[in-house]
Amino acid sequence: MEHSPFFLLLSTVLLLLTASPLAQSQPAAAPAPPGPTNVTKILEKAGQFTVFIRLLKSTGVANQLYGQLNNSDNGITIFAPSDSSFSSLKAGTLNSLSDEQQVELVQFHVIPSYVSSSNFQTISNPLRTQAGDSAEGHFPLNITTSGNTVNITSGVTNTTVSGSVYSDGQLAVYQVDKVLLPQQVFDPRPPAPAPAPTVAKSKKKKEDGDSPDDDSPADASLALREVGSVRSAVLVCVISISLAWFYL
Repeated sequence: MEHSPFFLLLSTVLLLLTASPLAQSQPAAAPAPPGPTNVTKILEKAGQFTVFIRLLKSTGVANQLYGQLNNSDNGITIFAPSDSSFSSLKAGTLNSLSDEQQVELVQFHVIPSYVSSSNFQTISNPLRTQAGDSAEGHFPLNITTSGNTVNITSGVTNTTVSGSVYSDGQLAVYQVDKVLLPQQVFDPRPPAPAPAPTVAKSKKKKEDGDSPDDDSPADASLALREVGSVRSAVLVCVISISLAWFYL
């Protein structure tokens, strides 16, 4: 008995279905959650920040920033000096700093809030840095803009933002062409001079005759009269004694 083409096609399809199970479509894999924010890895990927990365690690500031970014909602802005900016410092500058001063230097490049590139236009000066307050003579950092140029001054260093390295809404990293030197470390102002001691007003001179050192003419005349009286008395005594011996 001959089979029609349709019957043959249907038989073939059934044979294939029974010979191997239907491959089940697998759901698409969910994207892996983003890793914790790591400032040093971001800078390593960007390149040309070797010295700044070394300082971040040696001072412990890298671990501090890691904890802030991954355990709180506080934003951070970093002004990262390039390797060439460290090369322009005087030889031995970093080695001359104490451990505390090196920490302050690194923290001075960190603003404890997120600053986007558009926020530079309306930012309030002076900025408070991670190194401490912004009082005059301590750690003041001021930012001004001129068109698209962002200028930064620390009282010792004047530089500009040369580019954006990273930004995710919580962390912003900008490249600067000079190391930001805090005035507190590199140009400390002398302490304010102590107020001059108050000079006590001279006491009013005592009235004439009250002072033991008073050498007024009246006192001198009185002294002369007293001396004259003594001399006269002595002379009388001498004459009396002479007459007495004469009559004996």
